[in-house]
Amino acid sequence: MRELVTDAVRTLLPPRGDRHGPLPPLLLALTVVTGVVDAVSYLALGHVFVANMTGNVVFLGFALAGAEGLSALASVVAMTAFLAGALAGGRVAARFTAHRGRVLAIAVTAQTTLVAASVLVAAPLDGDRVDGPLRHTLIVLLGLAMGLQNAVVRRLGVPDLTTTVLTLTLTGLAADSTPGGGPAPRPGRRILSVLAMFLGALAGALLLRHAGLTATLGLILLLLAPTCAAAWRLACSDAAWTRPPS
Repeated sequence: MRELVTDAVRTLLPPRGDRHGPLPPLLLALTVVTGVVDAVSYLALGHVFVANMTGNVVFLGFALAGAEGLSALASVVAMTAFLAGALAGGRVAARFTAHRGRVLAIAVTAQTTLVAASVLVAAPLDGDRVDGPLRHTLIVLLGLAMGLQNAVVRRLGVPDLTTTVLTLTLTGLAADSTPGGGPAPRPGRRILSVLAMFLGALAGALLLRHAGLTATLGLILLLLAPTCAAAWRLACSDAAWTRPPS
């Protein structure tokens, strides 16, 4: 338990000289964002994910088999937008690969812009569900944002903070424990990652239910804005953590 707490504290408040510097808490913030985004896409945009492509592949298979409540077109649109965002994120990461802080700052700025555009699209709408072309517009905007995030976070290379995929994180918590009952590496960070996603999804679902779509998208924007500001401040650093992981 002591190691778990120590690791969690080090993730939230990285010590001076940490190999990944201030990146872990910023990536935890993006994990919360992912939870809220998936709440919006699944609950308000018709049972589709814009961050979890495994889910979309499965949903596409279900939809083509004739399952009710699922749209093959929505899944395809989400995957296409995600891939386009990932392509853009990969190019940004390659262009600024020498400085991880700058890569993150540019990516989160683009994300914030895309989410702000989604707020403007959703603002005139009534209710918490969207149909027709506006639905696909929101899927595209959010899919681009999450594809960009995935590509850049992958390039940052901070262990156990993918910000979107928890299957390997949960597997690691169990599989990396020793037969004698010893703790898994970075247990606190892994648990924080799971909690961040859970809390984001919970907050997104509750806000969507009680305040509507625009307010929930506004929460995503509210989470991204300080993350973006912090990333730009850190982009000016020349500390060792800014260099790519070896």
